[in-house]
Amino acid sequence: MPQVPAKLSIKGKRYEILVDVDGAIAVKQGKPISMGNVVVSDTVFSDLKKGLRVSEADLIKDFGTKDIKVIAERIIKNGEVNIPAEYRDQERENKLKQVIDFLVRNTINPVTNRPYTPDMIKTSLEKAGVNVDNRPVDEQISKILDKLRPILPIRIETKKLEIKIPAIHTGKVYGLITEYKEKEEWLNNGDLSVIINLPAGMQMAFYDKLNAVTHGSAIVQEIK
Repeated sequence: MPQVPAKLSIKGKRYEILVDVDGAIAVKQGKPISMGNVVVSDTVFSDLKKGLRVSEADLIKDFGTKDIKVIAERIIKNGEVNIPAEYRDQERENKLKQVIDFLVRNTINPVTNRPYTPDMIKTSLEKAGVNVDNRPVDEQISKILDKLRPILPIRIETKKLEIKIPAIHTGKVYGLITEYKEKEEWLNNGDLSVIINLPAGMQMAFYDKLNAVTHGSAIVQEIK
């Protein structure tokens, strides 16, 4: 994978380190990853191109440590990662293909009750001016459908679910259900009862995320 510089300025001083681009993106997105798979060089530079190294004294002064993994993580999270344009373009293309695949598998033309072809979906996305970003498909599909509907008759097959979430987990789960929520009720004991309308193709992935957050304590019932 490409290796790129990550840069951070602290009090006018510049800190640069060489990192793996995929690993750096994962760190930026808050995904769990070993920093040993991210850091390419064990040296921090003030100017990477010129090979000018930062002293240990400056590292300890501004980062409170000389641990390269700790320093690299802070530089990546708070600074700038130079992602090559061609890499960004490829990432967008990959995500676009994921969106098209999802729509082909999970939507139909409500007039004909027939599915759409990938070419029809791609053309409609372009006409609607849909901007597919690097977020997971399930986090942006609702907005994509909102933009598609004015130019394309489209219906997504959904599952209606009633979920009861223990009070201790409601804060973490709320962001997961907000996009699909139809109705919610806060119970006297602090638990949350919610009805969601979820794209059928997302059901198994949704269960995996829900169980990971609630440790399997949420109760899910499908509403026919």
